[in-house]
Amino acid sequence: MTKLMKKTLGLALTMLVGMSLVAGCGSSTGKPAASKDAAKAPAKIEGKVTASGSTALLPLLKVGQEEFYKLHDKVTINISGGGSFTGQKQAASGAVNIGNSDVDLAADLKDKGLVGTDLVGIPFVFIVNSDVSVDSLTTAQYVDILTGKIKNWKDVGGKDEKITIIHRAKSSGSRATIAAKVLKGKEFTDDAIIQDSNGAVRSAIATTPGAIGYVDAAYVDKTVKPLKFEGVAYTIDAVTAGKYPVYTVGHMFTKGQPAGAVKAFIEYVTSKDFQDKNVEKQGFIPLTKLPKK
Repeated sequence: MTKLMKKTLGLALTMLVGMSLVAGCGSSTGKPAASKDAAKAPAKIEGKVTASGSTALLPLLKVGQEEFYKLHDKVTINISGGGSFTGQKQAASGAVNIGNSDVDLAADLKDKGLVGTDLVGIPFVFIVNSDVSVDSLTTAQYVDILTGKIKNWKDVGGKDEKITIIHRAKSSGSRATIAAKVLKGKEFTDDAIIQDSNGAVRSAIATTPGAIGYVDAAYVDKTVKPLKFEGVAYTIDAVTAGKYPVYTVGHMFTKGQPAGAVKAFIEYVTSKDFQDKNVEKQGFIPLTKLPKK
């Protein structure tokens, strides 16, 4: 073979190897393969989410709203209170995308196509004005106070002082929870001051001597005094052990199966990452820590 022929053959082999390497870098369709970073990028979500209902759930959902914005800045989320039954009704009518609720779906809404997603366990704590000397009440004593049978703190071991009940309206899931868990069929007295949110109840009790009421545990702060229930202070461990019964499950109701930005938001606040990071910190109970029914 001549030197010219050897040189030509070598050049041809070099070109073939180069073409083979280029082909190997592409996909089977001839398009460049997607990068790993692109595969992990979250789907682009846009839209608007509206929610109303439980004021007990507001602290947690406000955190969810802010953290969700960091991932999806093209989504607008509006969350308001109004009470659990109001949220359910507004979701059923289509006035909002999500009805947040402390309680199960109302009987008159069960044929409206609402779909519920469990969110968290919601613990409730009885609170009093800081001047009240009582630290704990029995179930019977709570019932007698809330039904109006006992009207003075001296009748339950406290000082001679009038008891003022401050709590929620009939549209409130918080009120419904206390009715179910504590009163068990008995009626609240009408001799009470009604407030429209957990925060308003707390503020009113903090400034009213002798006042008592109930709030979601997330609203308990140093302005009021929490009471024990049958001698047991609220903790997540007390609930898990079955020693503290005053809690319910929070739900997010939608008209049919959620989709788009609404679905993405619900999936985010119910995700393990969000729950592990935020639920207990905000005063709620992860569903995994609730007693088995």
